[in-house]
Amino acid sequence: MAEAMDVSRLLRLARQFNCFYLHGLHRGECKPFIVEGHQVGLVRSDFLKHLSRYPEVFHVSGKCVELNPAFRDYRERTIKVADVLQKLKLEDCLSPLRGWRDECYAVSAPGYPDLFEMERSATCLFGIQKYGVTINGYVKHPTKGLCIWFQQRSNTKQTWPGKWDNMVGGGLSVGFGILETAVKEAAEEASVPPNLASTMKPVGCVSFYFESERGLFPNTEFIYDMELPIDFIPDNSDGEVQSFELLTISESLDMLFSPSFKTTSAPVVIDFLIRWGLITPDNEPNYAELVELLHVPLRSIYKLPFHKQENGRPDAESHYTNFTKL
Repeated sequence: MAEAMDVSRLLRLARQFNCFYLHGLHRGECKPFIVEGHQVGLVRSDFLKHLSRYPEVFHVSGKCVELNPAFRDYRERTIKVADVLQKLKLEDCLSPLRGWRDECYAVSAPGYPDLFEMERSATCLFGIQKYGVTINGYVKHPTKGLCIWFQQRSNTKQTWPGKWDNMVGGGLSVGFGILETAVKEAAEEASVPPNLASTMKPVGCVSFYFESERGLFPNTEFIYDMELPIDFIPDNSDGEVQSFELLTISESLDMLFSPSFKTTSAPVVIDFLIRWGLITPDNEPNYAELVELLHVPLRSIYKLPFHKQENGRPDAESHYTNFTKL
């Protein structure tokens, strides 16, 4: 009981957005998703029954789900997977697919070229590692001190509707670079003009592994900081934001701990406060663990080596055993 009481609010939050990494309820039931001998994701048991209906595309065994190795190139894999996902979408049996975006994310293994692309809304069903960009818009206010801009997501957003969020954020879609995405999202979400966007500074990234009823979310966010003039007011232009608010650091912390804040955006705010010296080892008793939980080694998790069988194919059973020991 004493140990539980010693856990700070920040650490509780960090454990929440890393709930799958730390103690995923379905972790022991998940099967590695294998493409060309590489693990690119994880599939929960509640999704396996749907994939099992398409054995010509997905080979479901006792220890893994493998994309048919007969599909030899990027285009063929993309088409075959998209065909299955379109059928599942029409059946309206999976809630994530109701948020279909007609936007694709690249699927790859660490250190290898992209293997195929997948509809954004489906990636959580396969535990695909996703990449995005987030921009911290901040102001050095003459009377309030350091302040941070936040957005309130539209009530019609497919995910986290109406929740408060970082000022600007977006996923890395196929064909777009990191900085290119940041500039594009800044213009669309907050009407940031090119001259201000050019002042953005890359300041690192955070990574975490979240789970919800919708699926698995191993995410890496590339972060930019952008100092904004005191007279700049963000203005949404793509219909995905309903309001913006500039908050002091104290107000930002209150927002961070509020149930109205998007859980998976909290790592970026915490990282900002650490880098600006507002969360320190002196005022945060769980500082070391907190920092670790902002940098979960996602690439290493999916990079566990396969043992080869005599036929040269990956030994999924050995790989599965190694993964569940993490």
